[in-house]
Amino acid sequence: MIITKLGKENIELSIVRGYIQSEEVGTQNKRSLRLSGFLPLSYHPKKLILGKERKLIQLTMNSIGKLGAMHQLRRTMPAAAISDDSVLVKKIVAEHSPEGMEYEVRPLLHIVEDVLIRSTMSSEGATVGALARVDHVEERSYRLGQTNLLEALSAKIDRISCEISYKTLGGVDAHSTTIAIFEMLTVFKWDVKIVLALAAFALTYGEFWLLAQIHDTNHLAKSMAILKQLPSIMEHANSLKPRFDTLNDLVNIIVEVTKCVIEFHDLPAQYITQDISAYTTAYNYIPVASYWTVRSIVACAAQITSLTTLGYEIFTSTDAWELSTLIFKLKNIIDHLRQLLNSCREHIEQKMDAEAYQILRDLFSRSHTDNMKVLKALIYAQDDIPPLHDGVTKKRASLEPLRRKNVLLLFSGIEISTDELLILDQIYNDSKAHAPRMESRYELVWIPIVDPNSEWTDPKQKQFENLKDYMSWYSVYHPSLISKPVIWFIQSEWKYKNEPIVVVLDPQGRVSCPNAIHMMWIWGSAAYPFTSSREESLWKEETWRLELLVDGIDQEILNWIKEGKYIFLYGGDDPEWIRRFVKEARRVAMATQIPLEMVYVGKSNKRDQVQKITDTIIREKLNTQYWQEQSMIWFFWTRLQSMLFSKLQLKQTDDEDHVMQEIKKLLSYDKQGGWIVLARGSHIVVNGHAVTGLQTLVEYDAVWSGHADRDGFEPAFKNHYDKVHSVLSPCCRFEFSHSMGRIPERLTCPECRRNMHVLTTFQCCHDEKIDEDFFVSTVTPPSV
Repeated sequence: MIITKLGKENIELSIVRGYIQSEEVGTQNKRSLRLSGFLPLSYHPKKLILGKERKLIQLTMNSIGKLGAMHQLRRTMPAAAISDDSVLVKKIVAEHSPEGMEYEVRPLLHIVEDVLIRSTMSSEGATVGALARVDHVEERSYRLGQTNLLEALSAKIDRISCEISYKTLGGVDAHSTTIAIFEMLTVFKWDVKIVLALAAFALTYGEFWLLAQIHDTNHLAKSMAILKQLPSIMEHANSLKPRFDTLNDLVNIIVEVTKCVIEFHDLPAQYITQDISAYTTAYNYIPVASYWTVRSIVACAAQITSLTTLGYEIFTSTDAWELSTLIFKLKNIIDHLRQLLNSCREHIEQKMDAEAYQILRDLFSRSHTDNMKVLKALIYAQDDIPPLHDGVTKKRASLEPLRRKNVLLLFSGIEISTDELLILDQIYNDSKAHAPRMESRYELVWIPIVDPNSEWTDPKQKQFENLKDYMSWYSVYHPSLISKPVIWFIQSEWKYKNEPIVVVLDPQGRVSCPNAIHMMWIWGSAAYPFTSSREESLWKEETWRLELLVDGIDQEILNWIKEGKYIFLYGGDDPEWIRRFVKEARRVAMATQIPLEMVYVGKSNKRDQVQKITDTIIREKLNTQYWQEQSMIWFFWTRLQSMLFSKLQLKQTDDEDHVMQEIKKLLSYDKQGGWIVLARGSHIVVNGHAVTGLQTLVEYDAVWSGHADRDGFEPAFKNHYDKVHSVLSPCCRFEFSHSMGRIPERLTCPECRRNMHVLTTFQCCHDEKIDEDFFVSTVTPPSV
């Protein structure tokens, strides 16, 4: 056959029509020649395109370039379809009538993906002149029953594969071929349609690369490879590299779109409602995605068919413009689908979390035979992994050792301080040592709470591991096991924010104390079994005495109490007031000849400033004791705050509660700058403000020295202090951090017994590390 007309205009015109007419290639036979794999023209047996004619066609195609390809794309992709995808999918949507059968397509997709991955790797190897070895690819085993879809629809897959080859070689355009495939799959859902079409392509693609891999070592494969021109194709692998790269890119993104469509179909239907706009949008968009995915599969199959029928010369002469266009199209599609999928998942996750939160609330409102249901709901509900870390054996453990025991749940962030852990460890070990019978009856479990929206970094992991290894009790193996609904629950029901709390559950999983950490700080192991009833009984036995303030902190003060000495505890951050107060107290003590001891206890905050005061005491050799360890100061104020919160938790806030009023006074004076506590032995004489206390001492000689000589130091000091205090009448105030948890709605003033005003304060002390709790702003329980 000799081409009689080679004019550029004639060739371009023939491409627009989709074939080279016989008038343009000769008059003996009205046959047509297919010039492209992805731009199909009328098929002509390869034997009729010989030698010079084939080269002439190749040269002609090279001269046409992208302009010809664009003309042919317009033939296969109408202008209306380019501007509006709905035109393309109108027919397939109208004919889409799934029969209601559910097919599990993932096992079949895994097989297809395995074929494509190995074929893709082989093609990459082939482009550098040798086939890649794929032995290192992970082997997948397919169990009986996983390939049911393949067994049921293998004939359908084979028919689709044949249909694509037949229509490609017959010169049918890609759009028509795509529509024909959908017509074969009208009774299937969209995800099944795509997977079946992809499986049909995998047959052709996998066969090509399987022969390419083994034709050198297998005689049967060698003969088949010759029939498909594989030896000559492999010889020109380098020149085919750009086309294989583009083809592989398109195959990869086809698989990604397929997975995305499957994920949409796998969304739990019970959480899908009409108010999810993203799902409605995706539901209407999936037919478009399905069309372009199958359309891309047809294009890929056409490439392989052209290569094995017309040879590598025709294959390399055509441009990859359509494949690149399809890649761009599918990338836009998958980006849009992923955005919609993420929106749907967020909505579904919110509904599932709200449901789980409500289930958790309902669980605690019912009675149970043991505590396992509650513990599984709080920690980890599945049985696939041991969720705990045993602090003794340092190995993973199940929840079983906690069954039917009193369980103390320690909730905290990974920022829990060493001071807190030291004291908790002492309390835990003392309880075990002094009450061996209790050992089998209660356990402590640390449940770490972290921001679910923050990144879990290596430094955080290391910090968590260090804490876990330090603890001698059980801990949750990893913070990720604690779900968001559980975080909501402990925040809303148990008022957890950022400060550690200890929730006590009885052997049936009922809450016996919403936060036992306050009684643990106050009374230590003596508070066992750490129930609310035990807390009430301990307060009934308690009085306002010096041991309540310093017990477990400073043994020397306890010795002074036994000796009946006068003791001044004081604090503040004003060095000049410290100097004057120590000087005046020593002067009055000498004048009244009383045995006086003094201890500087700092403030509840401003650690740096307290350290400066301590340095001043040392440097100027002031005649007073001081606590060298900051942990002692921290524990003093933590215990004092715990006394307030313990009373609030038990609702013991009435004005007749003397202990409560004195605790409030001391905490209030601390916030106003400074404070003093004068005691004789165990009895507290004055719990007062720093300014009032200093003025009382200064006025000893002029005002109340005679009263002291007559009635003694103790009543004289108290009487004059009360007079000065009534004149100065300093205000009272309390500050509650958002991280404190149970903040009272109202408080009465310990001085005038009227309701106090509620103010919002923003404070920056510079020398303190203030970590705002993330739950305050970012985690909000659902309304139920």
